[in-house]
Amino acid sequence: MAVKKTELYSLLWEAANKLRGGVEPARYKDYVLTLLFFKYVSDRYKGQLYGDFIVEEGASFDDLIAAKGKKDIGERVDKILSAFMEENQLQGSLPEVSFNNEDELGRGKELVDKVTGLIAVFENPAIDFKTNRASGDDIIGDAYEYFMMKFAQESGKSKGQFYTPSEVSRIMARLVGISHIEPRQGRPWTLYDPAAGSGSLLIRAADEAPVNRQGNAMVSIYGQEKDNATAGLAKMNLVLHQKSTGEIKTHSTLTSPQYLDEYGQLRKFDFIVMNPPFSDKSWSDGITPENDVFHRFDGYGIPPEKNGDWAWFLHVLKSLTEDGKAAIIMPHGILFRGNAEETIRKQVLARKYITGIVSLPANLFYGTGIPACIVVVNKEHADDHEGIFMIDASQGFKKDGNKNRLREQDIERIVQTYNLRREIDGYSRMVSYEEILEGNGGNLNVPRFIQRPSTELPQDIAAHLQGGIPAGDLDSLAALWQVAPNLKQRVFTQIDSGRFALLLTPDELATRITADEMLIAQETVEVSDMLASWAEACAKPALLGVNRDTHPRLMIREVGEELLDHYADAKVLDPYDVFDVVMNYWNTRLQDDVYVIKASGFLAGREVEYDYKQKKTDNGQTTDTVQIKGFEGLLIPATIIEAEYFPREQAQLAELDRTLLRSEADLESLLEEQPEEDNPFAEVLSSTGKVVEKELNARLKALDAMKQSSQLDVLNELIDTFTQKKVIRVDRLLEQHPDIAALDLYGKSGKPIKTKLKKARQELARSAPVPEAYQDEYEALAGYRDRLDQVKALRKQAKAARDELSQKVLARYGTLTEDEIKHLLFDRKWMPHLQSEISSIFDQQVTTHATRITDIARRYERTLPRIQAAVNNSRESVLNSLKKMGYTW
Repeated sequence: MAVKKTELYSLLWEAANKLRGGVEPARYKDYVLTLLFFKYVSDRYKGQLYGDFIVEEGASFDDLIAAKGKKDIGERVDKILSAFMEENQLQGSLPEVSFNNEDELGRGKELVDKVTGLIAVFENPAIDFKTNRASGDDIIGDAYEYFMMKFAQESGKSKGQFYTPSEVSRIMARLVGISHIEPRQGRPWTLYDPAAGSGSLLIRAADEAPVNRQGNAMVSIYGQEKDNATAGLAKMNLVLHQKSTGEIKTHSTLTSPQYLDEYGQLRKFDFIVMNPPFSDKSWSDGITPENDVFHRFDGYGIPPEKNGDWAWFLHVLKSLTEDGKAAIIMPHGILFRGNAEETIRKQVLARKYITGIVSLPANLFYGTGIPACIVVVNKEHADDHEGIFMIDASQGFKKDGNKNRLREQDIERIVQTYNLRREIDGYSRMVSYEEILEGNGGNLNVPRFIQRPSTELPQDIAAHLQGGIPAGDLDSLAALWQVAPNLKQRVFTQIDSGRFALLLTPDELATRITADEMLIAQETVEVSDMLASWAEACAKPALLGVNRDTHPRLMIREVGEELLDHYADAKVLDPYDVFDVVMNYWNTRLQDDVYVIKASGFLAGREVEYDYKQKKTDNGQTTDTVQIKGFEGLLIPATIIEAEYFPREQAQLAELDRTLLRSEADLESLLEEQPEEDNPFAEVLSSTGKVVEKELNARLKALDAMKQSSQLDVLNELIDTFTQKKVIRVDRLLEQHPDIAALDLYGKSGKPIKTKLKKARQELARSAPVPEAYQDEYEALAGYRDRLDQVKALRKQAKAARDELSQKVLARYGTLTEDEIKHLLFDRKWMPHLQSEISSIFDQQVTTHATRITDIARRYERTLPRIQAAVNNSRESVLNSLKKMGYTW
């Protein structure tokens, strides 16, 4: 069965997290990612003669499985990994870990259990990279990225710097311009990251580069990373993303750059992306900046001794070809700090190398909370550059735990605004070099050039004094009046040229606005028509045309960009909010479906996933049994099959469920209505206030035993006599009590039988009274028992109906045709979800408008004269009361 990306991520992380114990994330990631890498390589290359890696017997993941549970498992795993690395000349290239490290993994059985459990995680059939890898977009590579993100989140401020958030990496990759390259003769295009970290930024940029006609990458990858363990992560990352030809070298980039030309100078690269350590205090260790052998600071100046931001920047400039381009993450300080940094900044500006600055939200990065920006460098035809395109994207983000995170709409808004050089008030602007150098002294601080417009309305003193709503306040709702021009006249009347009066009470506004026919018509246009137009023209051909050659990331980007075009004329919805809906659905569900279809075809829509009952093992763990608890469609939810093919049965079951819910609610109400004191249920309640059925039955039985009646006494005597086999005495009792003899007590022989006697006693006991002191308790408990029996019968009936419907649904899955599957996916699953989410956003926008109008109306509701009159009335009332009490002055 095809693997789902999001399920794979959760499976790996949750399982690994349980096994982590006391090992710090900064170290534990090395263990987990090493095993993930080894599992992937072993699955992909074992048995291949000419693969990228050699995986032989004794050095494969199968050998790790054989070591599970062994007392010397740690030593065995180390030997297996060592043999693999030696065979592939990887010694020193991967993170240094020992699965026999008792300080980190525990001693004795603890180490055995932990390492065994970790191997078992990757032994899961869902993590089978022989069959589950979708070419082009690499599931395992994305899983590796997911792991690094999770580890970075948990590693804390000092140890999370190895990872650049993927959202920022994606922006930089698209801003640097690598997607526009074309094949060239002579030498390949080159991409370089001088502070490679785990390689995620480098890989994102490389993913943007096109491939040639043979399907080969048109860009060669190079990176340098100071930390050996982190460099190992980067190397594994490259392999898992099908970029094993990429190079990662180790050493301090500023002290000892590893990429040099034949003359011993810095090698030149076409594209550079970089997220260096911020404000690097030790940047100059090991070099003499004034006599830098690579001439990185010549003509610019020497950066401050304890701040290496510009040192890294100048290293990039020196490493670029004459027409090279770069995207660099930098702290905001480089934009405005003075002294030596100001001198360097002015020299760079004079050369017109900086062509873009994107100000990012604070607290995005795992290693620091410092606000940062992306600086875009372009050396091609630098003399012709006219200015710097600036974007203030600092306000676009969502909270993610204790960090901020860019949304999909933030990423796309930044990229499209930058690439189209679209100037937006309060967000983006092209600023000339003359304005920067001559008007602002070389200061690049973004707020100097882009001022965010205030959303706060000014207080109108005249309106507070005289009443009425200022025309300017209503003008702030111009977007609403454009959609619903008649609404303004229905809600407000004009007093004079500058003031309006409300025709309704503030409480009536929201209802009137949401019921406006023009707004309702616009909702149809933006929620239904625009979406349907995009779906038919773009989404449907793309999603229903998925096959093994599809590149899902490219596909969703293309349909996403088309979505923005289709919503360009929206008047209520922000097109980027709609884009966010689509991309969030892609990230949480839709991409899973697409990757399954890519790997297995649309007939995977017939597949179901079973949920098995679990049991506890001897060691306290839980494991699946063979007993099926339920099922769900791999691609198509069972509820969709029910609604499409079994609507009558679904409706009947829904009605049963509603009846059951009402009955259960009545049962709860019966308990809630009882008094706290003298509660008739006191004898049968648990510590949590719930009725214990066993106690209920026992109490009713005890109360039944207290019941008294002359008939019941006779029948009890009759049963005792019958039990003692005193036949004559039985006959005499029946003759003496004809009312008892008339009951249904007899078998086929005409003689009383025991079962009939007991049944008769039950019926008499039911009608016989209990002692008066227990009457209320008995009636309450018996009534509850009757209702509980009804609920249990309904539950049984609902379960039988559900089981019957489930069997029909299960059978229907197996007969679905490809056309039916496509219809169910697109028309019943994907599009309805998107339409529902977009409708919610439209409603939120209208509610926001209604709230703003209500706030404006209430703002000037109480004028100063009214307030003064109220104060005077209150004062007069107090004075009169005091006079009546005899107080005068």
